Amino acid sequence: MSENRRVAVTGLGAVTPVGNSVAEAWESIKTGKNGIAPITLFDASEYKAKLASEVKNFDPYDYMEKNEILRSDRYAQLAVASAAQAVEDSGIVGKVEPEKMAVQIGTGIGGIRTFEIEHTKLYEKGARRVSPLFVPMMIANMAAGLIAIRYNCQGSAMPSVTACASGSNAIGEALRMIRHGYADVVIAGGSEAPITASAVAGFVNMQALSTATDPDAASLPFDRRRSGFVIGEGSVTLILEEYEHAVKRGAKIYGEICGYGSTCDAYHITAPHPEARGGAAAMVQAMREAGYSEEDTVYINAHGTGTPMNDVVETAAIKKALGEDAARRALVSSTKSMTGHMLGAAGAIEALVCLMSLNDGIVPPTINLKEQDEACDLNCVPNEAVKADITLALSNSLGFGGHNACLAFRKV
Repeated sequence: MSENRRVAVTGLGAVTPVGNSVAEAWESIKTGKNGIAPITLFDASEYKAKLASEVKNFDPYDYMEKNEILRSDRYAQLAVASAAQAVEDSGIVGKVEPEKMAVQIGTGIGGIRTFEIEHTKLYEKGARRVSPLFVPMMIANMAAGLIAIRYNCQGSAMPSVTACASGSNAIGEALRMIRHGYADVVIAGGSEAPITASAVAGFVNMQALSTATDPDAASLPFDRRRSGFVIGEGSVTLILEEYEHAVKRGAKIYGEICGYGSTCDAYHITAPHPEARGGAAAMVQAMREAGYSEEDTVYINAHGTGTPMNDVVETAAIKKALGEDAARRALVSSTKSMTGHMLGAAGAIEALVCLMSLNDGIVPPTINLKEQDEACDLNCVPNEAVKADITLALSNSLGFGGHNACLAFRKV
């Protein structure tokens, strides 16, 4: 296999709490629009956490036939929708051999909505009433499988399931597949639909979710008032393509994905390592591959969940990876302040933000940042976007289980 081939991003698709297209989502994010609102997908009146970042006005019939919809979980429907947008945007259909086209779709949970529905049937109506499609609708690889079937992708079709790092790991593993010659094109991204009674109850009971009732006081990365994340849903897909293949066919190129780091803290099932060693190591790996130098103007889309421990540890990781001086020069923002935490889709939407920031020269804000924590003392771009000629964009993702991923992007 050939090694170290360059990889371009030639298509994007998005179904998110702040817009159901790339253009709408990016416009919302760069202007600081908040996608957080009261939960409507189930009755949360008895729950301590009453807010979420839901996808609004999504109709799967815009992307799928009725029989496909009836046989798929919401997370897979969101994935198919964003993939359809990205494939159309790229114009890749018919331009690559099926054996050289692959799929990598990350998800933290998979079909938990289906699991709830069928589990309720089991206990209320008996085993015979459980759907024969329960398993294929629930399993975490099915979004990748459906997309592969739709576009005849005969290379590998796999999920990355690394909690909140899933979307970033999927994109990073897709980069490696192309870089080392296993594929010429990969449909890559993340999808999640976790706003369900059981998932929210679980996160509430582990005291991970914000219990604020004001959407503008709920997801507060880097703010001393922060008390937990806001659960979100959605899907974002990138088309990754071998650079020379993209140039030869005259494809539109959003940017180059030029670095990827993947590590594990090997420390705790939910808490990050207090010395930030895994997160910093992932950043260093991605920066090294991307050819980072101190002359770079760096934007970091932080994992930035708004949980008390994450934001402090991630600040430390950034300082450890870049060095204190370079870390203070970097622009750092958490778009989870607007999208909430889309779990397995978070890394994918944050990769999209990095690409759009590079293209437009605009760094999106961390909204509602009014009382910045002294322990989170970087330039966190409070409340208003800033113009900057970014040369390197990094996206951090840190997941339960100690999973750390960092993606690096440059302009072409």
